[in-house]
Amino acid sequence: MTTRLYYTDARRLEFDATVVALADDARRVVLDRSAFYPTSGGQPHDTGVLDGIRVLDVVDEDERVVHLLEAPLRAAVGDRVAGMVDETRRRDHMQQHSGQHLLSAVFAELHGADTVSVHFGPESSLVELDVEAISREQLVAVEARANAIVREARPVTVTFEDAATAIGLRKSPSRAGTLRIVTIEGVDRSACGGTHVATTAEIGPLLLRRAERMRQRVRVEFVAGERAIVRARSDYELLGSAAHQLSASPADVPQLVASQAERVRELENERKSLLQSLGAERARQMHAAAAPDADGLRLATERIDGALGDLQRQTAQAFAALPKAVYLASADEPPTVLLAASSDSGINAGAVLKSTLAAAGGRGGGSPQLAQGSVPNPALVAEVARAVEGAVRR
Repeated sequence: MTTRLYYTDARRLEFDATVVALADDARRVVLDRSAFYPTSGGQPHDTGVLDGIRVLDVVDEDERVVHLLEAPLRAAVGDRVAGMVDETRRRDHMQQHSGQHLLSAVFAELHGADTVSVHFGPESSLVELDVEAISREQLVAVEARANAIVREARPVTVTFEDAATAIGLRKSPSRAGTLRIVTIEGVDRSACGGTHVATTAEIGPLLLRRAERMRQRVRVEFVAGERAIVRARSDYELLGSAAHQLSASPADVPQLVASQAERVRELENERKSLLQSLGAERARQMHAAAAPDADGLRLATERIDGALGDLQRQTAQAFAALPKAVYLASADEPPTVLLAASSDSGINAGAVLKSTLAAAGGRGGGSPQLAQGSVPNPALVAEVARAVEGAVRR
């Protein structure tokens, strides 16, 4: 059994302990006590050093805490060793975890939104709320209330209480026996095994970044403490860069981006209209230039240097609308074949292209009027195109 020193003192970073078990060439180490927090309850593990060797991972194995080391521990079972937890990582995890408790309590207090799951990530964290929607105004209110409590420097304490008699918990306990309860004075009481700050002031600023709906629930992304400062600085620099590119002030960026996005949409619609007109004109010219066969069928072929684009697709669609018409285009990068056929041509474009591509190890298909597929090797494109042309001319 490993005594978990962080249970009673999350600020403790240095400790000594006795080795009680070794495995994996002394890279898996169990101690009689440890200040290293193992991955548990959504909170990531601590890192640091054990007798000068880097601790890469910490695993919770019921009553034991297992330390996974970068190199073999130079000690035997029964020896005393010294451990040191990485202070920066521990402080960050404490800020995120205590910040989550505070946010979950405020979401419940202001909006009746209960937290159903939590994820602590390396850059940001998530709380999943049992509500279908959260408005921007509600998020702003939660953020303001939580940061006001941070400024009040309310005590955050740890007690051990029996599950049968513990009262005022934000969430009912799922097990019996002794619970470790983390209390934010006047705000929250939750059963939790994680590491936490001593007062809300140590959480630092809390920033709610975004909310998204997921399966009748809402996930809210947040950052706390030093992460919030770093992320706010990064966000402002990105905004400043965008403002510089637009020759505008940061405050004007949203309106300028919106107006330019609308202009882009207008230009894209204009481009599509022009492509459609150009494709139709190309189709008419190619159809007129193609000599009809004995059945009156006109076949136009096109080899593209590069990739098939919107112009070829517009041409294909327009060609298929003409009488007794078949259009075949091929390209090398990526190796692609496009086939279009009018309804009176007697050609099923999807069936012809699918069977021809399959014979060459390619894939594709489509409707009787329009089909497209890929060829596994650029060297085979011309061969596949000839095979398609042969199938059309039968």
